[in-house]
Amino acid sequence: EVQLQASGGGLVQAGGSLRVSCAVSGFTFDDDAIGWFRQAPGKEREGISAISYPHGSTYYADSVKGRFTISSDNAKNTVYLLMSSLKPEDTAVYYCAADLDRFPGSDWWRGVYYDFWGRGTQVTVSS
Repeated sequence: EVQLQASGGGLVQAGGSLRVSCAVSGFTFDDDAIGWFRQAPGKEREGISAISYPHGSTYYADSVKGRFTISSDNAKNTVYLLMSSLKPEDTAVYYCAADLDRFPGSDWWRGVYYDFWGRGTQVTVSS
C-alpha cells in the first residue's frame, strides 16, 4: 500500500528556515516522482517543487526558486523540502504526492498527474 506522510511543519519567523519531510512507503524511488504542493486559505493548490527518478532531476516554481531546495534520502525513502528566506506568503498547508506513472515533464506542477497524496503539514510564517 502506497502511503506518504508529510511532517516538520511549524511556526517560523519571516527570513527563517524550515525543513519539511515526506516519508514514503509502498514503493521505492526507481522510476517515479515526488512533488510538493501547498495550499493557503482561500487560494488554489500550488505545485512548488518536484524530484524525478532515477536521475534526481529537480523542479521549482518561480515563487520558491532560489529559496527552497528539494532532496531525498533513498535509503530512508524520504523526500525533504528545505525552505529558506521564508516569507509570510509561504504560509500554507504543505502536501507531498507521488507520481508512479510517466512523469509529465514540464507539467510537473499539475496535481492531476500525481496518484497518491499524503496529509499535509501546516507551515506558518510570521512577519
